[in-house]
Amino acid sequence: MLRNVEIKAILRDRAAVLAAAANKSDGPPETIVQHDFFFPCSKGRLKLRVFESGCGELIRYERDDVAGARSSHYQIVRTSDPEVLLDILSHALGRIGEVRKTRILYLIGQTRLHIDRVEGLGDFLELEVVLRPDQSEDEGQQITEALLAELGIEKNQLVAEAYVDLLSCTAAVGSGQQ
Repeated sequence: MLRNVEIKAILRDRAAVLAAAANKSDGPPETIVQHDFFFPCSKGRLKLRVFESGCGELIRYERDDVAGARSSHYQIVRTSDPEVLLDILSHALGRIGEVRKTRILYLIGQTRLHIDRVEGLGDFLELEVVLRPDQSEDEGQQITEALLAELGIEKNQLVAEAYVDLLSCTAAVGSGQQ
């Protein structure tokens, strides 16, 4: 199973973080439009990510919901026919949520820096330090913390929940449920 250390934060100053990311990046950014569909799963999370290009990825992952650097263990399988896979999974398992976002991806060494604009939520930063087999999670946490400091992200901006959970809370509050 692949693993990374990741962290998520609310962006207060998107332009400043974009400029800092561009300055640190190994190359030009890539803009990716994603539509994620989440399915019930007995352990961890299961989502189908559909890209604007028409291809997709089925991703299963496990990670703690903590506001700070956290390790994530994941598996990915790519598909050239995500619509059929979406239909199969939806009928077999049902859906528990959807997330639509536009992601700007910067690569900084072994770190994937995402500037996400999430429909219904706003702007976020995600860092994913893809760990090498010989690398400890502590090393990944040190990398994320150093990058957060360089980008001017403060601890009170960190977010524990996944986007799908934040959207569920927003929907519940909007409908008067809690």
